[in-house]
Amino acid sequence: MTSTPARRGEPVSLSAALASFDELWSPRIVTAVNDYDVRVAKVEGEHVWHVHDHTDEFFLVLEGELTIALREPAGERTVVLPKGSVCTVPRGTEHKPSAPAGASILMFEPTGTLTVGDRHEEIPAHVDATTGHALD
Repeated sequence: MTSTPARRGEPVSLSAALASFDELWSPRIVTAVNDYDVRVAKVEGEHVWHVHDHTDEFFLVLEGELTIALREPAGERTVVLPKGSVCTVPRGTEHKPSAPAGASILMFEPTGTLTVGDRHEEIPAHVDATTGHALD
């Protein structure tokens, strides 16, 4: 199920939103801003290498630590985001998020953006290829 929730103008507790589901790498849409979804997700282990050809991807770490491997023209590098850190992956940059010890994250992406990007590796069973799930 994918949809943008009708939560504009109402407060949303991020901790309550995160407590409402257990699935990993399966974001929930907590609100929308113009044509963008604000999504939260629980993550652990590795995602897949993927690229968003037409949009940047914004990450905010709410709990834990997120690592993002990046393949850029100058070579491959890794950024580490502890709790409270943000990072924007530029459109067209191949990247692979991971969280060996688990993390909770918030993402800001255009509505309809697929979690595995426009181009990606084979999708393992633990990764949900979705445009976000409605928050129950």
